[in-house]
Formats: sequence, structure tokens, C-alpha cells
Amino acid sequence: MCGIVGAVAQREVSAILLEGLKRLEYRGYDSAGMAVFDGQTQQIGCIKRPGKVAELEKALSGSPLTGTTGIAHTRWATHGKPEEHNAHPHMASDRVAVVHNGIIENFEPLKAELQAQGCEFSSDTDTEVIAHLVHGKLLKGLDFSTAVFDSIAQLDGAFALAIMDREDPTRLMAARMGSPLVIGVGIGENFIASDPLAMLQVTDQFIYLDEGELAEVSLQSVKVFDAQRQPVSHDIQRFEHGHDATDKGEYRHYMMKEIFEQPNVVRSVLEGRISAERVLEQAFGATAGEVFDQVRAVQIIACGTSYHAGLVAKYWIEELVGIPCQVEVASEYRYRKTVALPGSLFITISQSGETADTLAALREAKALPADKGFVSCLSICNVPGSSLVRESDLALMTKAGPEIGVASTKAFTSQLVALLLTTLVLARRTGLDSAIEKQLIQELRELPELLETALELDGPIQSLSERFAEKNHSLFLGRGAMYPVAMEGALKLKEISYIHAEAYPAGELKHGPLALVDREMPVIVVAPNNSMLEKLKANMQEVRARGGELYVFADQAANLENGDGVHTLELPHTSSVLEPILYTIPLQLLSYHVAVLKGTDVDQPRNLAKSVTVE
Repeated sequence: MCGIVGAVAQREVSAILLEGLKRLEYRGYDSAGMAVFDGQTQQIGCIKRPGKVAELEKALSGSPLTGTTGIAHTRWATHGKPEEHNAHPHMASDRVAVVHNGIIENFEPLKAELQAQGCEFSSDTDTEVIAHLVHGKLLKGLDFSTAVFDSIAQLDGAFALAIMDREDPTRLMAARMGSPLVIGVGIGENFIASDPLAMLQVTDQFIYLDEGELAEVSLQSVKVFDAQRQPVSHDIQRFEHGHDATDKGEYRHYMMKEIFEQPNVVRSVLEGRISAERVLEQAFGATAGEVFDQVRAVQIIACGTSYHAGLVAKYWIEELVGIPCQVEVASEYRYRKTVALPGSLFITISQSGETADTLAALREAKALPADKGFVSCLSICNVPGSSLVRESDLALMTKAGPEIGVASTKAFTSQLVALLLTTLVLARRTGLDSAIEKQLIQELRELPELLETALELDGPIQSLSERFAEKNHSLFLGRGAMYPVAMEGALKLKEISYIHAEAYPAGELKHGPLALVDREMPVIVVAPNNSMLEKLKANMQEVRARGGELYVFADQAANLENGDGVHTLELPHTSSVLEPILYTIPLQLLSYHVAVLKGTDVDQPRNLAKSVTVE
């Protein structure tokens, strides 16, 4: 979603802030802005523009902002249209400048109260009330830090804030409640960002703020306080991902780079977590063994692509472990009365670890009384310092590296591998034959090579994609664990090509979707050579009988050939357990090449954001 960058340095910060915004573009946004304190004029200069960061960069080239203290922002609209007056930073009387991620739920009564006191508002946003609140308290004689503390105490909702005061320009104030915020630690300079990636050009040392904390950031120090205004000590953590992770390299788009990174990502997920014969459950945490011994059911909570990973895991858990597994979208789970099965393990899945609905669901689960709650909470996540990881009892990092493309690819496959490892440590306790676990471990070791073989279909899939360029609708079919894979394939196509795409269990065709099938409706089928293949072939015949055009990704042993209205691409054979991971690859490639042909913004599709940190 929105992105925050701030800097207090002994050098000009404008270029640092601008580079930080560029590194946050993957999060999704509709406007950008920057405010910098000018030591010569003793004023805060502010420039903001709707559209891409490139528009802000163009404006800055004509009217540079000079100074050593500043804040900057990319905004994803929640209150007010994506227009210049609604872009951040927001200011009060040219003295206080604020950038904000999140939503202030009680901004309307606060705004009415401030207007009654004579404050004039220039935007339609919830954020502007923060600037006026802080400014009003400064006018009453409070120091900068106290003014920010007192203002935050009046806010309801979710926020990450960076605030600057013209009369106290040697420091910035930062606050975090429900939206991620980190402090970048330098030498004689310090930084604020909503994501460590924004600051990797100047530091790889970070302090991750916890819920309710506020930080005072100056040249030589970072002071952190809790909600009761007591000092808090944090360890400085070194960012684990390589700096080149944010470069496209030889690829045209981040999404394509990330698709081709998946074999190595799978190797990374497995590294240090499997022996020759079994999963090493210590990878889940020191107390994992005791926790897993108590598990009698699983509840999985996630959103979007992560939800689809959870649906695949349901098939694995109920087949291999033999215990109930429920999977629910976080935004639904958190708003209804739920009942936990006795002995349930609560699993959350998120690439960023900051997904608002998933975090809220976790917090509600942890708040349940012991007799109605969960055995423990496990997060499957890609970001070590994220809120989800810090607030869970156990965590298994997916180690996928930064994923810049909004449409998730390598995060999905890494989540699947992590969930399969979780399945195996649970299945061990319910009688899974050690020989079966050993066999699956061997197949996991061979999986990266299988994915590399699947990636060799890139050329044929690119040619196939030309048949989709003028289509407006599509249907994805799968059976068993391949149904969630079909759902993920449909999501990818709609996200980046803007083609309407739906996924159905193939056996449901006659219950409605068949009415849509004609020669203008491409039907994409995932067809591994498993026990469901013959039934799937019958479903495909139903499509052909209605004139539908079939695009089939099939096991090379499935004996499915090209024919009239049938276009088949073959994948290598693998076990039924690993099929969902393998068959994800061609669906990602298809969506990518269709989007390129249609000329859409592949890495930053319209209306979407990478890290959904608001409801």
C-alpha cells in the first residue's frame, strides 16, 4: 500500500528520499510527494504530484528541494481522489508536515472539532487531521515529542507516521500502530521507512518498531518509546536479503524475474530444514515439537494468493495427516463468530507479514480464552521482522527474497513448500510411514529441477498467449488439489491482464459454468496424470461439445494430444503431492505473456497494491 521514507542526515536528503520512493513503487500507489526542511530559508518546502514517482522526479528537477531533513510518501487512495491536494505530505500552517500509512477511523469528529477551532483543511483525507492536531499542541507550548504523543492518543485506527516540525528540524518523529514502520540506522544519519527495501541504498541496519511504539529520530540517536511513553530497547537487525534483489537484471519485468527465480527459491526454503530422510522440525522453533504433539486440527487464515496456498495445504493435511483442516479468508474470519476445533493449530500465511486482515485475525485468535482457543499460532511468512512473525508463537520463513511484482509468484510456491514441510511434521505424529516421508523428501530435493523443466515451456506458452490477446473472459478448471491451482491461475490472469477469469472444480461445469462456454471463452485446464484424470477428460469433452477452445497443461504420461480446439503443453511427471507446485509455473507464464501482449503494467497492475496494510 502506501510507502513512507524519512531521513535526518548531514547531507542532502532529496535524492535519498526519491530513491526510497522508487524502491517502494512495488507496493502500489497513485500519487507521491516530498517535504524537506531548507536550512537557508528556515522553511519546509513541499512538492507532490498525482501519478507515478517519475512525475514527482520531474517536478523536483525543475524546483529542487534542498536540506538535510525530510519525509516523502507514495499514496494509495483511501480518503479522497488521487489528486495533488490529497497527496502526502500534508501540512499545517507551513510548520508541521506529516506522511501517513493506514486509516484514521475517527477522523471526521476530529476534523469537525478542529474546524470549530478555526483550522482550515486543504484536502479530503483523514491524514490532514494529524498535522493540525500536532500543530495545535505545539502552539500551546508543548515540545515536539509530547505534541506527537498527545496527538496519537486521540487517534483510532491503523497508522504509521513520520512527522516533521519546522521549529525542530534536527529530528523526526515516527509512530506505528497497525501499519509497519522501521528505523534505518546509519553513521551520523538515521532513516524511517515503511519497508527496509526503501533504505537499502544507505543502510542495512534496522530497528523494527512494535505496535504502539513511537520513535524520535535524530542525527546521532534513535530513541524508542512504548505507548506509556517509557523508553524501549531494541536490537539492531541486519537486513538479510541481498541488495541486488531489487534489480530486474536481464528481465523486462520483476514478475518474469521472480517466476524464473522459483527453482532457487525452493532450494532456499528446503535448505537446513530437511535431512536425507525427514523434515527437521526444529526449523519451526525450539518449542515446535511440544506444540505439534498437541495438534488435532488445523485452522488456516490468509488472503489472496496466500489463501490459495492454504487451500492446497488442506488437501495435503487431510490426506497425509488425517486431521481436519479449515481454511478461511481472513477478512471473513475476523468478522464472524467462530468456533475452534479442540487442539487446533492456528496457521497464518502472508508474504509481507503485514496484511491487515490476517494480522487482525491472529490477534483475535490469541485473545481467545484458553478453553476455547488454539494450541498455538504458526506463521508462514517471507519477512523476518514483520508483525505476523513477531506476534506468532512459531514461524517458518519462506526465504523467497523480496518480491517486487504485485502479482505474487515465487511467494506462492515458497508458501506451498513451507506448508508441505508443515504437513510432514504433523503427519509424522499420526502414523505417516517413515518410508513415505523419505520418498517425499527425495521428491522435494528434485523439485527445483522439475520447475526448471517447466520453465522451458516459456517459449511455447508465449506463442500460445497470442490466442488470448483479444479475449475478455476465461475459465480455469482443475480437480482435487488442482482446483486451488486453477483459482491461482485465474487470479494471476485477471490481476495483470485485466481479462475476467474464473476458476471452477471441473466437476461443477454442468452446475452453471457450462452456460458460458463458447468459442470466445478460452478454457484452461490443469491435467496431471492422477486418479482424477479420466473424470477430467470427460469434463473436457463437455467443453468441446459446446465449441469451447481448450488449453491444457498435462502430464507427459496423460496421453492428451493436440487436436481440433485442443492445445496441449506437456509437463514432466511428478507425484500427486507435488503436482500443485509444478503446475503453478505454466499458469504464471501464461498470465505474464498475455499481459505483455495487452500492454498492461505487469509489475504494478491498476488498483492493486503489494502489501495490503488496510482493510
